[in-house]
Amino acid sequence: MVDVFEEVEEQLRSDRYKALALKSLPWVGGVLALALVVALAVWGYQTYQAKTNAQASDQYASAVEAFNGGQRDEAVRLWGEVAKSPSKAYKSLALQQLAGLQLADGKVPAAVKLFDEAAEAAPTPILGDIARLKSAFALLDSSPYKDMEARLKPLTEEGRPYRVEAREALAFAKIMAGDATGARSDFVVLSLMADAGEGVAQRAQAAIALIDSSSAKAIPGAVKAAMALPPPVTLPPGALPPGLAPQPAPQQPAPGPQ
Repeated sequence: MVDVFEEVEEQLRSDRYKALALKSLPWVGGVLALALVVALAVWGYQTYQAKTNAQASDQYASAVEAFNGGQRDEAVRLWGEVAKSPSKAYKSLALQQLAGLQLADGKVPAAVKLFDEAAEAAPTPILGDIARLKSAFALLDSSPYKDMEARLKPLTEEGRPYRVEAREALAFAKIMAGDATGARSDFVVLSLMADAGEGVAQRAQAAIALIDSSSAKAIPGAVKAAMALPPPVTLPPGALPPGLAPQPAPQQPAPGPQ
């Protein structure tokens, strides 16, 4: 008799489990369907991103090649196309290239605008902060110190990728503003920083020497002259600058009859 009751109870429990499973089935199916949709969406986005990055990379490389070949207009057109790309990294790089051309043409406001756009588009601080730093250098000889400080101070914080370069720019900004004492203190710190690099340390020591010799007034002119130099042209190994052709070897006269 007990076995009968246990069998009936087991049957009822089984029926309840089946009923519960049937009620849960739509929810389980919905969750699985949602997971599938999310997985497909992630895959689709990654595929789209890879495709746009590859396309932007090809266009960017073609622009560099065109510029190095003396085809500036074509380079500008291609960089302009990349600047509209969904690829944030190449968009930032293209905007910085266009900004550099504007700066070389003496169009500082246009260059600063493009550098700032590049900083906003950048997906990482490595790209973003270098654009911000270039923007600050473009304004170094024309903006008041408080504006330069607002641009550069955040870049000097611990962990920022170009904090040393930003501190150097801030020191030069103080020189441009006539604050030789404050600039000297900054240059002393830069000359002693372990991660400053040899170039920064040498420039800091040179600036200190100029300040101590009462030649600090010459530094703004040197800074302006450095900023007026055209941007370097990247050339592939073995290539010549645009417009130059290899000179033929001089022809040796044919030997005459002995």
